Amino acid sequence: MAANLVIIPTYNERDVIQPIVEATLAELSDAHVLVVDDNSPDGTGDLADSIAESDSRVFVLHRSGKLGLGTAYLAGFRYALERDYAMVFEMDADFSHDPGCLPRFQEKLGSGGADLVLGSRYIPEGRTENWGLMRRLISRGGNVYARAILGVEPQDLTSGFKGFRRKVLEAVDLDAIRSEGYAFQIEMTFRAIQLGFDVAEVPITFVDRRDGASKMSWAIFAEAIWVPCRLRLGR
Repeated sequence: MAANLVIIPTYNERDVIQPIVEATLAELSDAHVLVVDDNSPDGTGDLADSIAESDSRVFVLHRSGKLGLGTAYLAGFRYALERDYAMVFEMDADFSHDPGCLPRFQEKLGSGGADLVLGSRYIPEGRTENWGLMRRLISRGGNVYARAILGVEPQDLTSGFKGFRRKVLEAVDLDAIRSEGYAFQIEMTFRAIQLGFDVAEVPITFVDRRDGASKMSWAIFAEAIWVPCRLRLGR
């Protein structure tokens, strides 16, 4: 059994799934990749199955439909906890998250002593590429808002590029997590901080997706506004 698991949720990512899996395994050759596919109409799940058949380090979890990013990661976390993975990483399939950062995450979780690592756009050397002014303002403002409401230090609470030690996922009540999208990322980090785990940030360059369409919606944005208040109130 590999020590690490990289979870990659997919929905209509057929054009990028093979390159992202190959790039991920090139960076963490001793890791496994779990593709969590939400019954993609474009056949992403079938292609992922073909990749898994030819590479014993790749696994696929098929779900019945588009059930949401948060629940996809939760399914991946439960999969990891049922097996002997020491470190668990989450990342997008579209190359907005650079697999080349994974060894640094692994180092931080290992010799660096961190329990949770965030790939951060908002610390020195972190940045975004190919974003318009409005998107930059919304993302930066959302993080400032969430940090102010929750009273926590990490600069990039909405980051979806993360690494966890197993003990964090064992301690967080995964059944109590109901958030999606950016709010899910905020909630997972906040729960870890509440439990006293050490959170570190590693600078990343977030590049707007190469292919396909963004999964962002007004419902996801509204949830990211409400969830920090709910968490602060302890609900």
